[in-house]
Amino acid sequence: MVGKTPKDGPHILKDFASVSRETEERLKTYVDLVLRWQPAQNLISPATIPEIWRRHVADSLQPHLVRPEAKRWVDLGSGAGFPGIVTAILLADTPGAHVYFVESNQRKAAFLRTALRETGSSGTVLPVRIESAAEQWTHGPVDAVSARALASLDALLHYCRRFMEEGAVAVFHKGRDFQREVNEASHAWGFDLVEKVSLIDPESRMLILSNLAARSVEEGSR
Repeated sequence: MVGKTPKDGPHILKDFASVSRETEERLKTYVDLVLRWQPAQNLISPATIPEIWRRHVADSLQPHLVRPEAKRWVDLGSGAGFPGIVTAILLADTPGAHVYFVESNQRKAAFLRTALRETGSSGTVLPVRIESAAEQWTHGPVDAVSARALASLDALLHYCRRFMEEGAVAVFHKGRDFQREVNEASHAWGFDLVEKVSLIDPESRMLILSNLAARSVEEGSR
């Protein structure tokens, strides 16, 4: 299989952030789980396995790095848990911290529960569709919403509108076409935006959005 064995390792994390020995051990446990479940679940692209620590783990450090004060997160379309499980691991020793994982695929939801248990991290897996997560929400306010490689910015804002209107900040990974997505979303939404250059790809961005408001039809047509 292409990309069967990682060629990088946890040592690369020091290039991006300082993590404790306990956190590094939890991240190792998580990566081992991903690799163990990969043949049956295809959790990540096989081509990215040689650089799993850089392409997935280090990349997933970024939501917490840009919003370190956020303790309660919603991770949309969690899949294999990048970035949600990484966020939960980084917050594992923080009192009151909790990550909610929205993942409707039952097999991936089972993996996420296993990852939380094996890494000793605090989180709840919600096996519901992303489109209905906010409507069914009964878990109180959250500080931040994350999503990685999930949908267009416009769609993401629809998904997390309720959370943001209640005060949450959205933190989204976006690729090299981020500016087009921002421009398109601006037709339907007003928001405050902070762009952070990705630690992994200087042409990509971490988008931090707040103060979301839907534009009227008249505003959007201007």
